[in-house]
Amino acid sequence: MRFRSCVLISVLSLALATVEEPDCAAASAQASPSQARITILYDAFGQDSRMQRDWGYAALVEYGGKRILFDTGNNPRILAENAKAKGIDLTKLDFAVMSHRHGDHMGGLSYLLSVNPRVTIYAPKESFGVYGADLPSSFYRKDASLPPEKRYYSGAPSEVMRFGSAWPEGNFQLIDKNTEIAPDIHLVTLVSDKPGTLELREVSLAIDTPEGLIIIVGCAHPGIEKIAESASAINAHIHFIVGGLHLVVTPDQEIERIVTAMHDRFKADYIAPGHCTGEPAFAALQKAFGDHYLYAGLGTTLELTGSAVQRH
Repeated sequence: MRFRSCVLISVLSLALATVEEPDCAAASAQASPSQARITILYDAFGQDSRMQRDWGYAALVEYGGKRILFDTGNNPRILAENAKAKGIDLTKLDFAVMSHRHGDHMGGLSYLLSVNPRVTIYAPKESFGVYGADLPSSFYRKDASLPPEKRYYSGAPSEVMRFGSAWPEGNFQLIDKNTEIAPDIHLVTLVSDKPGTLELREVSLAIDTPEGLIIIVGCAHPGIEKIAESASAINAHIHFIVGGLHLVVTPDQEIERIVTAMHDRFKADYIAPGHCTGEPAFAALQKAFGDHYLYAGLGTTLELTGSAVQRH
């Protein structure tokens, strides 16, 4: 059934579609803090002619009265223009989350800092990472037989050594373990063991709603199965998964295995793939999830209202 500008997908029963959906803008304005809303600000596919497609990912996530920018896309100008096209003010954020260090997820960070220089930015903690790092000075071997002038810090380093960031003025909070950063809003952190991204730490966002867990991923380099398993410790019921699943070059057989795991093992209610998920995986996921596959192209807003998801 077609509505004025919204598509209502009921999680419990398609019979809910017989109720006329109010205007999307009005529904958004009336949203309560318990509702979750995710707006895709950066991706390479989409239908909104006002927004520029580019390889990368960024999304505005709203829940519990919090506004969170998840990743910043590939290009600061494009992020700025896309946010303006959606009427989103990035000066009004509670915090930002950088999923990992790849340029197509952090390239717009300079724009964010230009308009919101003191926003708290949660990012993965890696040794000598681009977002900054620190290590105990015990990390390097010492030789007390050397004279002071041949020793680091004359043989008396500080207990903790701090290393610089590509954005020295940024207010980074570095994460190396699963952390609840606000009520029901969690960061899930894992390390990739995949060729090409070995030892890459990635942070995903998990929101524990009354309807189940919403998982927002940047690229899922550690593997979407591992992320889902780790997040399941928060809530075993996964309501839906949004973002890049990094299957863009994955063979069909492996795609089918992962799709089956998401559908049968983790029993995700809905899936809304984007970015590096890949076109063959889009097709496989849509086939497996049917009406529970949510289109999440550039400019799309997914809104969880009670037991229903609106797409507008």
